[in-house]
Amino acid sequence: MTATTGCDSTQTADSTTDAQDDSASELTQIQGEVAIDGSSTVAPISEAAAEQFEKKFGNVKVTVATSGTGGGFKRFTRGETDISDASRPIKDSEFKACKENGVSFVELPIAYDGLSIVINKDNDFVDKLTIEQLKKIFLTEGGAKTWKDVDASWPDTTIKIYAPGTDSGTFDYFFGDVVAKDEENEHPRDDMSVSEDDNTLVTGVAGEKGAIGFFGASYYFANKDKIKAVPIVNPLNSEAVSPTAETIESGAYAPFSRPLFIYIKADSMKRAEMKQFVKFYLENAASLAKAVDYVPLPADIYETVQNHFDDRMTGTHYLTPNMEKQIGPLKEIYTADNLVDIE
Repeated sequence: MTATTGCDSTQTADSTTDAQDDSASELTQIQGEVAIDGSSTVAPISEAAAEQFEKKFGNVKVTVATSGTGGGFKRFTRGETDISDASRPIKDSEFKACKENGVSFVELPIAYDGLSIVINKDNDFVDKLTIEQLKKIFLTEGGAKTWKDVDASWPDTTIKIYAPGTDSGTFDYFFGDVVAKDEENEHPRDDMSVSEDDNTLVTGVAGEKGAIGFFGASYYFANKDKIKAVPIVNPLNSEAVSPTAETIESGAYAPFSRPLFIYIKADSMKRAEMKQFVKFYLENAASLAKAVDYVPLPADIYETVQNHFDDRMTGTHYLTPNMEKQIGPLKEIYTADNLVDIE
């Protein structure tokens, strides 16, 4: 009896292994396409996810476009894409468009970014900037033409501004949530050189001594040999802090530390290739973020993100039922109690 039981046990184990191998083989044979569009800031993470995923699932094509956060949401709210990369939370107008078009979604933070204010490497006089000084530089009311207009001790060097395009979530965050926040009748100046391509902004700042620009930390980290970041004075404690992985995660780099998001169309999750891709993306989010010079979220937040995805908790955490913007640390905002669905 013992010998027979041992033999049966071995056969069962072999059968189980064969079944698992067959199941894994079937998964790698999944076919289809995944369409992503949106933020140029988030794109490097999604591109890294797509590249690694396609190595394992060669029959799935993942495309990553960069129309900017706003441009990506325009397509997403019409149901044209599966995933929208976003460097800011969804706006009330975009949420309403999703509701009108029946586009239900799951909101997933995937990394931290520190929006970096950068200057030319040869600029040897700007050692830090306050929010008030940024207003002088970037807003129409300030309208500083030279660096001497910002600080009388600085040289009379012409300021040349490079900024993301108006469809960019980085543009929205910089002006709407920080620099022009609570400034009535204030607008970004109209003589900035703008582009949705952050590499173009890097080139512009690197090419002119009086230049200043801003974009996600990833592009600063990757181009430290060409440009330098300006320490920003934290309004809460008056300390000048530079963007680093540590200061971004801790929140010391304030007020420019922010989470980055992917928005998943719920209907797309009915397709096997989408289920597998998002599963892969979330399982590897921390390593993907590190690989492209962003800052991973804490493990407990990734666990919450995974739970929200597994339970298909649709809606946004960043708007109230009255469509007012919710602002605060990710740990406080990204909770089930704050979720507002489109239904």
